[in-house]
Amino acid sequence: MGIEKITMPQLGESVTEGTISKWLVSPGDKVNKYDPLAEVMTDKVNAEVPSSFAGTIKELIAGEDETLPVGAVICTIEVEGGETQVTSEVKKVETVSIASAPTSTETDTDQPNKRRYSPAVLRLAQENNVDLEQLSGTGAGGRITRKDIQQVIESGVIPTAQVKQEMEVPAASVKVEELKVSQVAISAAKPAAVAVSAPGDIEIPVTGIRKAIAANMLRSKHEAPHAWTMVEVDVTNLVNYRNSLKNEFKKTEGFNLTFFAFFVKAVAQALKEYPQINSMWAGDKIIQKKDINISIAVATEDALYVPVIKNADEKTIKGIAREITELAGKVRTGKLKSDEMQGGTFTVNNTGSFGSVQSMGIINFPQAAILQVESIVKRPVVMNGNMIAVRDMVNLCLSLDHRVLDGLVCGRFLARVKEILENTSKENTSVY
Repeated sequence: MGIEKITMPQLGESVTEGTISKWLVSPGDKVNKYDPLAEVMTDKVNAEVPSSFAGTIKELIAGEDETLPVGAVICTIEVEGGETQVTSEVKKVETVSIASAPTSTETDTDQPNKRRYSPAVLRLAQENNVDLEQLSGTGAGGRITRKDIQQVIESGVIPTAQVKQEMEVPAASVKVEELKVSQVAISAAKPAAVAVSAPGDIEIPVTGIRKAIAANMLRSKHEAPHAWTMVEVDVTNLVNYRNSLKNEFKKTEGFNLTFFAFFVKAVAQALKEYPQINSMWAGDKIIQKKDINISIAVATEDALYVPVIKNADEKTIKGIAREITELAGKVRTGKLKSDEMQGGTFTVNNTGSFGSVQSMGIINFPQAAILQVESIVKRPVVMNGNMIAVRDMVNLCLSLDHRVLDGLVCGRFLARVKEILENTSKENTSVY
């Protein structure tokens, strides 16, 4: 008999952790190889973790709603004929905690790397006024990691620098003005207020997928310096062209020809001409992606998913419209697969579907930009210098990672998208 470990799988190329949403087995259950063990949620996909062995469930290491990094042990299985014995007493991944007064068992010798801070940890701590001396790290040798800082920030209880030493002076030597300043410092050092419920309030539990979305958005805002720009586009010809086709198209093809398909196609074409936009930040280098894979945002009642249209520049408007329909259907029926969420290089978000006319999107990390396609609305527009006409107008709002992209290339990219859309018509454009 031997004990084997099942670890948290990587369910996407940029996924670093997952949340156990539901265990499908219990200790003592017999399982076959490839039987599902648990449902796992990440910021990109929901999936089942299959067993890598046939045997008996020995211990469930992770609890439901617990978030663990990729590679962490989630359970152990007792298998027949194991050549090596592995202890089932696998320690759970520790979460960061605010340190209390030092004890005799918690010394610098026990945590030799506690004060070895990376530049990213120092920057994140400084930005959020976190006192690193009050944290216990989960890294090797007690080292504090960026994830430790993020967990503290998300908890809302921020440990700030102690001011006790400032007050340890003889009372007779403290002036009134100094005492007032110290009291202000003490007040400022208190942890951030945490919301509490009042009678009649409704408490809504935060699901694993909502936690994953929050963590990814927080990471994007902390790591990527966001900039924002917008253009308005006259899509009157596009609207007339699409409206002339939509009924016959639905009858012939069996799915809708949406405006969004035209926008995705225009973006894919512009990305091919301005490949710098199709890039990602990788620390010491910028990676310009060869494939143009468009992520599209699809919302459910309580979550947001971002499936990917692969090689969108090679597809027709009809092909893109079909994929949009199929991917959105899979999201809303819970049938979206992990590989359909991977490989995105640029995101297009159809915020106009719920009436928005101007918005600033948070970049889908680690991509370099996201485009918000707002509502198409009729507005009076000056034409030919001296005429006012009612035209179909839309705002395109681009959020960009300023480490990767500058305003010049983004302005040219948006101008090219605008040009493509404004020249979309029956005479110039085929949907097939």
